[in-house]
Amino acid sequence: MGRDGMRAEVADSWHLSAAAGVDVERVEAPITLAESDLRDHRAAHPLAQVFPLLDDVLGQAARDCGAIMAVSDAAGQLLWVCGSPSTLREAEKIGFVEGSNWDERLAGTNAPGLALRLGQPAQVRRSEHFRHSVQQWSCAASPIHDPTSSTLLGVLDITGNDDIAVPQTMAMVRAAARMAEAELARDLLTRAAQPVESTAGPQVVVELLGRHEALLTIDARHSLRLSPRHSEILLLLASAPHGLSGDELAVLVYEDDGASSTLRAELNRLRNLLGDDLLASRPYRLCCGVAGDWLALEAQLAAGDVRRALRDYRGPILPRSTAPGVVRLRDQLHHSLRAAVLASKEPDLLSTWTRSRWGADDYDMWVAQRDALGAVSPMRSLVDGQLARLDRDLA
Repeated sequence: MGRDGMRAEVADSWHLSAAAGVDVERVEAPITLAESDLRDHRAAHPLAQVFPLLDDVLGQAARDCGAIMAVSDAAGQLLWVCGSPSTLREAEKIGFVEGSNWDERLAGTNAPGLALRLGQPAQVRRSEHFRHSVQQWSCAASPIHDPTSSTLLGVLDITGNDDIAVPQTMAMVRAAARMAEAELARDLLTRAAQPVESTAGPQVVVELLGRHEALLTIDARHSLRLSPRHSEILLLLASAPHGLSGDELAVLVYEDDGASSTLRAELNRLRNLLGDDLLASRPYRLCCGVAGDWLALEAQLAAGDVRRALRDYRGPILPRSTAPGVVRLRDQLHHSLRAAVLASKEPDLLSTWTRSRWGADDYDMWVAQRDALGAVSPMRSLVDGQLARLDRDLA
C-alpha cells in the first residue's frame, strides 16, 4: 500500500513512531525483558492461566499455516512466541522474539503495538509497517482485557505472510481473545463461588473517559449504559466515598438553584436501576467497591506514570456535561494530564497529545513538541506547519 492510500490509524502511528525517534532502518525490535527475567514474569502474569487455551485454539493453527502466534503484556513485551522452527528463525531476523518490545514508540508501527495503544483489534499489512525490515510481514492483533476492571492485560497477535492480511484472520484472533476473556471471567466466578470469610459487597466498574454516557459493569456480569444525568450523579457520588447530602449533590449537579425535587426524582430512578444495595441515602452514597477509568488515571499521574496515563486517556470526562461538579472534576484531570505531558518533554508524548481531537489546537503543546524534536527531526516541518496554521487562526 502506498502512502497516498494509508489508513488514518496507520498514518497516526507513523507520526507517533517518527516522533519517538524510531529508525526506519533499524532491523530488530529492542529487547526489554531479559531472558533471566522472562520465566518469572510470564509465570506471574494473569494471561499465563489462559495461554494453554490460546495455544491450543490459535497456536496450532498458526504452526500449520506457517505463521506465528504471540502474546504480549500491557507494555508490549512479547511473553510467548509460537510457530514452526523455520518461521521462528525468520522472525528472529526482525527481533520478533520473546522478551522483545513491540510498543510503537520502540518498534514502529505494527499490529500488536497499535492494538495496545488503541485498545481495540488492529491489522497491519506489509508496507504499512514503519520499519523497512518488517515490511515483508503482515499481522493481526487483538487486546485482552481483565473481565473485572477492563484493564488491558496484553495483546494476542498472529504474524505471517500475505495469507494473514484477510478479514478471516482478524475475526479468528478477535474470537480467541474474547475466549480468553471468557475463561478469565469463568475462573473468577468459580473462585467467587467458593466460601470465603469476607463480606465484601458488589464491585462496580465505571467507564466515563471520552463518553457522553457512563458504562457501568456490576460484578463483571451485568452492564448498563446510564443516561447523561445519571452518569453525572454516579461520577459525583463515586468521587465522594463518604457521601453527599441532597443539597450538596444539587449544587454539584445543577447550574441553577431550586432543583432539589428534580434531583430526588432522578435519584429514585437511579436507585430503581441500581437497587437499594448499591445506592443508599442520608447521605447519598454508593454502597459498593467502585473502580473507574478516571480514578485509575489519577492514580497513574500520582505515581508519575505519564506514558500509561496518556495511553489510557480516551478523552475528557463526560465532555458534554455542564454540571458544575463534573466540569470541575473534568478540568482538574484534563489539566493535570496536560501539565504532566508538557513537563515530560518527551517528543512522542507531546505528539500523541497534539494529534488528539482535544490537543490539535494546543499552541503551547505544539511549541513544546518543536523544542523537544530539535532542528534535524523529520517531524520538524510538520510541527512548524501546524504552528503556522495556528498563528494564522489566532491572528
